[in-house]
Amino acid sequence: MNKIISINKSIIPACDVNLEKYETIVKETKDIEKVGAYKIGFSLALRYGLPKVVSVAKKYTDKPLIYDHQKAGTDIPFTGEEFAKICKESGLDAVILFPFTGPVTEETWITKCQEYGLGVIVGGHMTHEGFLEDEGGFINTNSSHKIYEIAAKNGVTDFVVPGNKPFYINAYKKAIQCHGIQPILYSPGLVNQGGDITQSGKAAGDKWHAIVGRAIYNAKDIQKTVEKLTKQI
Repeated sequence: MNKIISINKSIIPACDVNLEKYETIVKETKDIEKVGAYKIGFSLALRYGLPKVVSVAKKYTDKPLIYDHQKAGTDIPFTGEEFAKICKESGLDAVILFPFTGPVTEETWITKCQEYGLGVIVGGHMTHEGFLEDEGGFINTNSSHKIYEIAAKNGVTDFVVPGNKPFYINAYKKAIQCHGIQPILYSPGLVNQGGDITQSGKAAGDKWHAIVGRAIYNAKDIQKTVEKLTKQI
């Protein structure tokens, strides 16, 4: 599997917006070298359909389109193939999975997405307060570690880690490296959720992509805002 993003560090606009705003984001950032990809969220996919959303971006750019189903990989194993097939037929380049429902589902969904030629990015730790068990949530850090480790054992090299929690970025990176993989990391939770791009980038290392949503799509000047953000990575 080729690298999802050709450069080692970039900004990825998170496009959790309407179609008009999405098209504006792509048009205004397509020529910025350090914009590595675009992350498409469920709001675009459910409202307009993935083929339509993909076609809008492809009018302007060949940068990779990553689909974040928010959160894919949490159903039964059987449904992984249909998900992968739809994403591939829609023209997507990669998908983000957060497989919280166990190792059988995780392994099956990863395998099916790989078989359909999709880049696979796996996350196991979300950015919001109240996610971890010791914060009142459902998931403990051991479970998150297992998600990353199973993904690494199944050939995944790309991982989502929480950008507003540099300690965990470093911890998960080291755990993945123990399986002989030099991970490519992706981080949401930046700017509006408190994460600092420069600090998170230092924790992540040489291969890291900053996923930024509201700070970009709510900006008065999207192009200038993204250009400023790229100087921080």
